[in-house]
Amino acid sequence: MIEIIFYGRGGQGAVTASEILAKSAFREGKHSHAFPYFQGERKGAPVMAYARISEVPIEVRGPIAKSDIVLILDSALLKIVNPLNSLKANGLAIINTSKSSEEIKSLSGNKDIQIETIDATGLSEKIYGQSSIPKVNVAMLGYFAALTKIIGVESILASVDEYFTGENAVQAKESVKLAYSTTAKSK
Repeated sequence: MIEIIFYGRGGQGAVTASEILAKSAFREGKHSHAFPYFQGERKGAPVMAYARISEVPIEVRGPIAKSDIVLILDSALLKIVNPLNSLKANGLAIINTSKSSEEIKSLSGNKDIQIETIDATGLSEKIYGQSSIPKVNVAMLGYFAALTKIIGVESILASVDEYFTGENAVQAKESVKLAYSTTAKSK
């Protein structure tokens, strides 16, 4: 079983991203579930969402204390809630930041983790324009798909249609594809 925690701010779509990921896993015949955890239910407040993906039925319920993967939609949360502490040894952190993986790792006390970074905010601005709360959630899923190969990008694109319609769906898919292709070029 792969356990994933999404860290974001209210309005960034961490909960939606966890649901899209779980639905994408289900599309591929895997067992999955996703659920949110709110502390301050307001726009901009830190939010966590959980997802589990497994080849066999998932019996465990409840929050994830130590995850295999964290997706951090806002790098400022590294200083506020330190999501890197919720990773298992050899876990993977995927962080939305313009900083390099090495820069982030130097800030972490946890040296036995893998850190990958993507400027999902920059990608979002190319597609949606500037915003006080950039839409980075689906770009992070495209990056996740390219890095981990746990879920195929086609499954994520298909699941996007269940959450977005019209121009929003077109832009969300473009964001997924751009992050996926950027990753494929850089690796």
